[in-house]
Amino acid sequence: MKNIHRFLLIFFFIASAVPAFASDEHDQHAHHDTHKKEKFEPGNFIMDHIADAYDWHILSYKDKHISVPLPVIVISEQSGFHMFMSSKFHHGHDAYKGFYIAQEGEFRGKVVEKINGHEVRPFDISMTKNVVALLISMIILLWVFISVAKAYTKRKGQAPKGMQSLMEPLILFVRDEIAKPAIGEKKYEKYMPFLLTIFFFIWLNNLMGLVPLIPGGANVTGNITITMVLALFTFIITTVNGNKNYWVHIFNTPGVPWWLKFPVPLMPLVELMGVFTKPFVLMVRLFANITAGHMIVLAFVSLIFIFGQISPMLGYGTSVISVLFVIFMDMLELLVALIQAYVFTLLSALYFGMATEEHH
Repeated sequence: MKNIHRFLLIFFFIASAVPAFASDEHDQHAHHDTHKKEKFEPGNFIMDHIADAYDWHILSYKDKHISVPLPVIVISEQSGFHMFMSSKFHHGHDAYKGFYIAQEGEFRGKVVEKINGHEVRPFDISMTKNVVALLISMIILLWVFISVAKAYTKRKGQAPKGMQSLMEPLILFVRDEIAKPAIGEKKYEKYMPFLLTIFFFIWLNNLMGLVPLIPGGANVTGNITITMVLALFTFIITTVNGNKNYWVHIFNTPGVPWWLKFPVPLMPLVELMGVFTKPFVLMVRLFANITAGHMIVLAFVSLIFIFGQISPMLGYGTSVISVLFVIFMDMLELLVALIQAYVFTLLSALYFGMATEEHH
């Protein structure tokens, strides 16, 4: 699967270089305001779609953009608290109360203001697309699990039914195939709420990210701040619950020659570094896999416009192949969505098991 991703990314970047050898003399001499045809930039197109946004874009037709505006909430050093809808920016073309969306540079795509001639980021707590999608996924998860909990209470001792029958195999899978083998029969129950939460949270948001329509289309698990928080929770739980044997293994690893521990603590430094690299790997793995999947799908869509700039007929021909590859990648991403939720949950459970393992 990794080799497929690498091949497709290489293919995309080679293809994206093709328009560099094509020219459009009509564009060079057309009027700048009304007739100049904008050159398609695949890099910007992809980054704009996987990045967070202050509105929920639905579609664009010619010069018209249809989107759902979201609340912008900022606190400026100069003018204080401001709250308004993102429609005031008119899709990033206008400024409002001194604030505007940066189109390039360090703060590209973010709300900024100019202070002494420099772009400055205000304290930004806006309801962006990822934030709204996060809240929607939380509401869905709460509704599902509260409904299942009530069903277990009402139908105690009876066969599962409806939503309960759908969720029970998945809950038992997390318990029997992840928590028990990794943590142990005696201690797994303590960590089950967290493991179930991250499994279904990651899986649901991965699936929602594949749906192009509201409430889908947000790149929640492809946002490194989200994966960082998830990994941070795993790190805190592992560190807080680490027993004496766990810390002894880090700072005074049994069975290791003394000269690797004293006077220069080489082995303890390596083990201590592993404490921090484990959550870092969790964070990057989920972020990179989900982002790569979205980028590949968007890359195939970009090929239609890239070759269409050379020749309309070439664009139409490319669209057939691109659409087929997009469908294939979406089917593959359905599997990846589950695998990434499983891997993150499994590794978290393994870290918990390592932290609470008794001395043998």
